[in-house]
Amino acid sequence: MSFGTLDFAHPWALLGVLAAAPAVWLLLDRRRKVPRLVMPSSAAARAIRPSRWARLWWLPGALLIAAITMTSIGLAGPRLRASRRQDMSVEGIDIVVAFDLSTSMLAADFRPKDRITVAKEVLKNFIESRQNDRIGLVVFAGEAYTQCPLTLDYKVLEELLEQVRTGVIVDGTAIGNALATAVNRLRESDAKSRVVILITDGDNNAGNISPLQAAQIAKDLGIKVYTILIGKGGRVPYPTGTDLFGRTTYEPVEIDVNPDLLQQIAHVTGGAYYPATDKESLESGLHAVLDSLEKSKIYEAAGSTRYDEWYAKFFLPAALFGLLGLALRSSRLQGAP
Repeated sequence: MSFGTLDFAHPWALLGVLAAAPAVWLLLDRRRKVPRLVMPSSAAARAIRPSRWARLWWLPGALLIAAITMTSIGLAGPRLRASRRQDMSVEGIDIVVAFDLSTSMLAADFRPKDRITVAKEVLKNFIESRQNDRIGLVVFAGEAYTQCPLTLDYKVLEELLEQVRTGVIVDGTAIGNALATAVNRLRESDAKSRVVILITDGDNNAGNISPLQAAQIAKDLGIKVYTILIGKGGRVPYPTGTDLFGRTTYEPVEIDVNPDLLQQIAHVTGGAYYPATDKESLESGLHAVLDSLEKSKIYEAAGSTRYDEWYAKFFLPAALFGLLGLALRSSRLQGAP
């Protein structure tokens, strides 16, 4: 309900204002029924004039009527309509990162740091760049586990990411199990855009679920998978111990990779594949994922109206009028001669 630019949030409360008219009639009728002193002589009547208090006989009742009226208006929620504006409501994306923790992530071909250290740094920057997206974390090696369910609490997520390390999970690279676990975290999600970012540096050599089978499940659920291959195949420097001075020693170790498998997973689900052979290419790959995610966000234009709420402006005067009216009813104004 509105009158020009004035709106009432609860117009039914205005029915209380209608009680003002009968209240005024009852006040006047009560005054007429008050006993009067009849003077036999008109001269005497002129000599005895109504007192100052008698002239204000209506004030207590009028204050109470005003209190009831203003309370009714306040309950109706008066508000002044301000200018309309267009807002863009953004529906975020649900993202689960499947992060490889196999011991091959200790390879130092990302010198001066190893793969896992660099990957954690880049992932932290990725998390900090998000705003409306829920992000979860699945870690895997020979088995897969949920490190953090979908959350908007990025600080907690970053703390849990900082805690992950190799050697905690039985070794291996169970890409199929990792992907299935990540997809399972998104199964109950009601977000319109759901994606998995799979970060690994090896080939599937563990687990009991085929990576392509897990990819097909993701496709059936409408979940895209973006795959990132960290490092390159062949012989890479791997820590084997320390020397007499406590410095880490490295030896070339053969690490198998399967870029074709990661490309197939991405292709089946409608995602994309990115190779990362150093920190810069890893960051570039995640930035490319970010660009794809931004394009898949749902933007809805919605008009919204701002209001200046006025209800509080009526409640305080109503309370003051009511208290003053009750107080005056106990004074000389009640039945003053």
